[in-house]
Amino acid sequence: MLPLLLLLLACATPEVRPCLQCERTVKLMHDNYVLSEPDALKQIELQKIVDYADVTFRETSQSRMGVIDFTTLYRARTEYQSEFDRFLKSTTGSTNEAVQMMEKAREILEKHLDAFIPDGLCPNKCGLLVRRVMDCNSCLHKTYTCPSPTGQQHCGESRVNAEAGGQAVLDCFLPWHRLILGKPEYHYLWAPEVSKEKADFKVLVVTRDSSVVLNQLQVEERGTYQCLLKNQSGTVFYKVIFLLSVTALPTQGPRPVVTLPSLLYVHSLKWKDALVPVICLVIACSSAASLSLLFYAILLKNVWKRQKAKSLKRTNLLQSQFYSLRMHLNKKDWERQEKEVLESSGVKLTIELDQKKREKGKKTKLS
Repeated sequence: MLPLLLLLLACATPEVRPCLQCERTVKLMHDNYVLSEPDALKQIELQKIVDYADVTFRETSQSRMGVIDFTTLYRARTEYQSEFDRFLKSTTGSTNEAVQMMEKAREILEKHLDAFIPDGLCPNKCGLLVRRVMDCNSCLHKTYTCPSPTGQQHCGESRVNAEAGGQAVLDCFLPWHRLILGKPEYHYLWAPEVSKEKADFKVLVVTRDSSVVLNQLQVEERGTYQCLLKNQSGTVFYKVIFLLSVTALPTQGPRPVVTLPSLLYVHSLKWKDALVPVICLVIACSSAASLSLLFYAILLKNVWKRQKAKSLKRTNLLQSQFYSLRMHLNKKDWERQEKEVLESSGVKLTIELDQKKREKGKKTKLS
């Protein structure tokens, strides 16, 4: 069995590098594995196994559209690298183990392609998708077109309800829009008529954002809104219609006017005529109060002046009595008489104050 396998490997000459071999890291990984074998004959056998693996990779990719996207290729490469590292740590160096490893690599590629081709290559259920993929034969990037399954770019319509004064959000984004080549823009158009084909549409906005918000809606803004996704050359990839209906708010009746009762006055005067006497009365009362306060302040000031003059006169009289008594009496009699006069006049002097005065007088005599 082994000689037959080696004969097949010798006759197989790969024409191109398939998907996994499009990755430089995988190519270097295989080259290092072959060169790590010290025996030259063993290196030749391992190289033939690796080359035959390229053939199986190519046949696997060709049976599944022959293309792959960059995300799927990255996942397949990462898983294969992990398995190959595990193989290098556990291998005994036999060629059978190398053949099994290459077969496992083919199964990894087949698994990821089976997951990508049915749903990932052309995810557009409607509309036109033009995307970039890698050709597993040439290892070059190429443009791949996914036509609309329905044969047209129209992707249906939806109804949007809103109230007057409110807002409405129109969003026509689908995940596969990210895969479109170039920088397409969303064109929003509006027509007041309900008809979707013959209506005269007016361009509202052209933006890279997939959604628009209509604020402060009026009843007149209802109608048909179109969202077109197209590139600078005018190619339409996607189209959807929104039927917007704006409901008017219920009308409210006039609010009742609250009236205050009229101001009653003598002889049934109107409140405007009665307002003048009231203002005059308030001003008169304020003036009288101000004059009363002024008169009371002047009166208090005069009383305070009279009391101050009396107190000053009384103090001068006491001082004159003290001086006259001091002239006619000796020192002891003068002190006794001074104390009697002070007590009779109601003036209280402390003993400490008298002592301080005496000490001060002694100091002045000595000086």
